Amino acid sequence: MAGSVAATRRIIATEACVAEGADWLARVEPRFAQALALTGPLPLRRRPDGFAALFSAIVSQQVSVAAAAAIWGRLAEAGLVAPAAVLDANEDALRAAGLSRQKVRYARALAEAAIDYEALRLASTDEVVAELVRVPGIGRWTAEIYAMFSLGHADVFAPADLALQESARSLFALAERPREAALRQMAEAWSPWRAIAARLLWAYYRVDRGREGTL
Repeated sequence: MAGSVAATRRIIATEACVAEGADWLARVEPRFAQALALTGPLPLRRRPDGFAALFSAIVSQQVSVAAAAAIWGRLAEAGLVAPAAVLDANEDALRAAGLSRQKVRYARALAEAAIDYEALRLASTDEVVAELVRVPGIGRWTAEIYAMFSLGHADVFAPADLALQESARSLFALAERPREAALRQMAEAWSPWRAIAARLLWAYYRVDRGREGTL
């Protein structure tokens, strides 16, 4: 994998990083200041990186949060959350934990991909996305979320996320929910803190809807 950490790229490592980004967004965009007044301080939301993080994302696709947690719990109890274990297991064992045939295929593809997770920590967002989307079952949204929360990239956004789209529609009083391309273009104005803008929009979504968001 080519590339190294760019000198200007920020990594969100602490709550102070989140606060810095939120303050910047509130200064440059009044609507973000209004949202922040409603949401209060934003969470750090860092997650571990590596195979298990991506495997968990695959498990979570198209199922409820509760169902994903139950399936992951069964996989963990059976010792099936590491690449070698996934490759050694037969399909019946993976299906018994709750994976569909399609997700069994995706899990094995991820295990076989031999991703250099350590190298991803030094890669640009574009390199991370390009490396991950080559694996069946991992789309751009999953790759961007991994860069945002598992790697801590400060300037990555996930415009395909429906909650982000709906939150942007409400906060910016748009006539309709922006599609992925439109929201991606809109988010360019929030660089270099697009990942904090995403956190703020998710937090605002929960406040605005009075219920939990999608993540």
